[in-house]
Amino acid sequence: MNKYVSLISTVILISLSIVGCKPQVSVSESETNLMSGPMIGHVSMRSASVWAQVDMKAELCLLYWEEGAEEPAKCSEVVEVDASTAFSTQFDLGYLEPGRDYEAVLVANGTAIGDTITITTQTLWDYRMDPPAFKAVVGSCAFINDSIYDRPGKGYGGEYEVFESITTAEPDMMLWLGDNIYLREVDVQSYTGYLYRYSHMRSLPEMQGLLKACPNYAIWDDHDYGPNDADMSWIHRDWAQEAFKAFWANPSYGVPSGANNVGTAFRFSDVEFYLLDNRSHRIHPNNRTQDIHVLGDEQIDWLIAVLNKSRAPFKMVAVGGQFLNDVARHENMANFPERQEIIDRIEEEHIHGVIFLTGDRHCTEMSRLELEGGAVIHDLTVSPLTSHTYDNLDENNTLRIEGTSTPVRNFAELNFSGPRKDRSCEIVVKNAMGEEVWSKVLRAKEL
Repeated sequence: MNKYVSLISTVILISLSIVGCKPQVSVSESETNLMSGPMIGHVSMRSASVWAQVDMKAELCLLYWEEGAEEPAKCSEVVEVDASTAFSTQFDLGYLEPGRDYEAVLVANGTAIGDTITITTQTLWDYRMDPPAFKAVVGSCAFINDSIYDRPGKGYGGEYEVFESITTAEPDMMLWLGDNIYLREVDVQSYTGYLYRYSHMRSLPEMQGLLKACPNYAIWDDHDYGPNDADMSWIHRDWAQEAFKAFWANPSYGVPSGANNVGTAFRFSDVEFYLLDNRSHRIHPNNRTQDIHVLGDEQIDWLIAVLNKSRAPFKMVAVGGQFLNDVARHENMANFPERQEIIDRIEEEHIHGVIFLTGDRHCTEMSRLELEGGAVIHDLTVSPLTSHTYDNLDENNTLRIEGTSTPVRNFAELNFSGPRKDRSCEIVVKNAMGEEVWSKVLRAKEL
């Protein structure tokens, strides 16, 4: 009954009358404060997910309306947030129309708080026109200093303006490639420690514009999962998964293979993205009595099946550690037999257009492997966003494309464009200030 009372209060406090084809929102003082967001999550042609976090127990809903339309605003389901999710929640909006702009504002206990955000649904282009051009931004390794709990010495993170540079680039989507938070020793001993670390990272002022600017998607790596280099032996995978699901708004969690993981997939325009889980089934290479692996048979079988089925010009496979780098060092896939298995199966299935998007290494580089059958696999490693940097030029990665090693804080723009049968992907790596470091153009016809 209280939720209905709150909804009535919302309607009273927020005018739904249309003035200039837009509802006028009346904002008043509220004891509930917005901590971070609202963050736009997965957006399809007919749906959108929005995440938000406040500072106390409250009843939240999302008021939304189509920009320029005469229909009154709608209110999402009312959700009561509490400490179990660090006072955060996700709203799932349905029955939207393709290719439209919607505006939304968060309502807490009957009062609108925070900025009004704009959500643009994907365009229905199939069989009607060439696929729309769009810009995706990717990056990994976002360490946000927290002096109370960090190890002694100089802060490991910095140049947080990178998030403002990404926002200025006006991306259509952002893909976080793992190590999006850095769990400290004090965090991994409790579920509330996970919630604290996510909350600390997500509330960074420089990040707020990016959260609101475009759909945000994420995979995880060890520092989102547990202790450094954590694998399936980590006892609190349940905490990691629960916190990950609470703070990200991916389209789903768990690839349809029966495996317990956080993988997912989605299409943006004509490009397909496959987000893999490289932790839940990982067995470390130092094991002598177990078969070592990263993804596991079920996840690999699913990946090969969807790549084989796909007709997308670019098939973007996101996974935490480097895939193509042939130096068996650190957590590179070269340490695991699965790397060659996946390469062999891509070749046997005659799959073209595969690009791995990876992170982890605190240095950006691009690798290229041409298969005997003519298909070409690329691996774009983008790291770090704000963590400490590393120069990997001394590593003899025989597949590295010359001139792509980038030992500075950075991000990468992926600009997809061109007619349906001749799509291209321009890769532009930029430093924390948004200045171009290098660029490459890949044409789908050549992959």
